[in-house]
Amino acid sequence: MDRLETLIPLLYKAFLETTLMVSISTFFAVLVGLPLGVLLYITQHPLIFRIKPLNQVLGAVVNVIRSFPFIILIVAIMPFATWLVNASHGPVFASVALSIAAIPLFARLVESSFNSINPGVIEASIAGGAPLYMIITDVLIPEAKKSITQAITLTIISVITFSATAGVVGGGGIGDLAIRYGYYRYDTVTMIVTVIVLIVVVQLIQWIGDFISQKQGDR
Repeated sequence: MDRLETLIPLLYKAFLETTLMVSISTFFAVLVGLPLGVLLYITQHPLIFRIKPLNQVLGAVVNVIRSFPFIILIVAIMPFATWLVNASHGPVFASVALSIAAIPLFARLVESSFNSINPGVIEASIAGGAPLYMIITDVLIPEAKKSITQAITLTIISVITFSATAGVVGGGGIGDLAIRYGYYRYDTVTMIVTVIVLIVVVQLIQWIGDFISQKQGDR
């Protein structure tokens, strides 16, 4: 009981740090990843805005970033992240690497969501003379909103997984708590509690994402 009383304040602080990291990273993943996903799709679509060289460059950049194991990525960009946020540790510092990892992931998921749209819907809008911005805002995004919601859910869960790794380099959060107190100090209680918390959080996010996605599909 005394161990749990000591652990609860640490867990609460770690939970807030993880929430901050995930919130910042998800915000930038959607802010940058959605337009990037749109570009990846329209620049390879033969009827919309096909620019093969641009698509190849964007695809190569996305694939290179996605190929990096996260632990290597966060170490590689530490000087840049330190310069950008003026800190060498903490959740905001870790959010830089998390955002860089999340953006290409979300962009590819968005591109995949657009690929699942019925081609006839896009062809009809083009035949009707719809300009590019209307095809994007009135056809692509509305038709793919259910899949995009699922993509956001998957991105959040992936970021939570990445954030656990960020604890290795002083990013803070639940992963940092599990490593510093659970692993290094052989504290089984802390390890079990942190794992349970992460499982519950992930399951809750998945449930919320599925619920919202289902509601959008029913409309």
